[in-house]
Amino acid sequence: MPSARPRLLYVTDLAYPARGRRYGDEDVFLTSRLRTHFDLALCHPMDAAALMDGFDAVVVRNTGPVLGYRTEYEAFRARALETGARVYNPLTGKADMAGKGYLLDLTEAGLPVIPTVAHAEDLHRLPAADRYVVKPTYGADSLGLRTVPASRAAEAPLADGSVLVQPHIDFVHEVSFYFVDDDFQYALYAPDPRHRWDLKPYRATAADLEFARGFIDWNALGHGIQRVDACRTLQGDLLLVELEDLNPYLSLDVLTEDDQDAFVGTLTASLSRFVHEGAYEEALAPA
Repeated sequence: MPSARPRLLYVTDLAYPARGRRYGDEDVFLTSRLRTHFDLALCHPMDAAALMDGFDAVVVRNTGPVLGYRTEYEAFRARALETGARVYNPLTGKADMAGKGYLLDLTEAGLPVIPTVAHAEDLHRLPAADRYVVKPTYGADSLGLRTVPASRAAEAPLADGSVLVQPHIDFVHEVSFYFVDDDFQYALYAPDPRHRWDLKPYRATAADLEFARGFIDWNALGHGIQRVDACRTLQGDLLLVELEDLNPYLSLDVLTEDDQDAFVGTLTASLSRFVHEGAYEEALAPA
């Protein structure tokens, strides 16, 4: 059973040099507020597997792209699954947590996502475009992403499943919808497509939220923080760019103080439920 003040291991890379974002500042802010309700320790993602025992939950936050420590991340996942450790976000995510292969599934299902293929023989299924985007299946933070002319799209290493190909989409802006558990929190957008992280508050419409909730429902994560990233096409439609369900950066510095307080309150309540549900499940487990 958790103590009166649950113990959280908060996993973050405070020094990760994210372009246009300050991971360390965001996690210093969040942990300073969460300490009011939880006993909390911070650790680097490469140390999480060794330190996770003895905590009521492990909170994975701004840990940077897994590509930089894939062996250690897999060891962390294996250790958590072996011991039944409570990880927030839960390790059952079907989206970026498992790589970007889900974009193929969503394309196949006809959902509103940038069309994606992984094999040279399927390139004809993509809309005609002057340029195509080639991205690693297990990429993040634009690492390894490149844009190639149509004449070179077939040159991508499509045989081994290591990359995905999408048409280059001209869009008006990018917009992100932030959820805690199944509850929408706020939306931000980048008015200038050239500056992805120059964000401003965005007033989501009912249609926008229906779009975003469709992907939250598809992922069926139950607990945790998710960010639905989309682009607004020149025709006015939204297309999914990615569903970040592992360690989404929250851009809390863009929010008003009242909105920051509201988010922290929602996150605190979610973490408290998560910890106590785990304790209840543990109490019911056979000896």
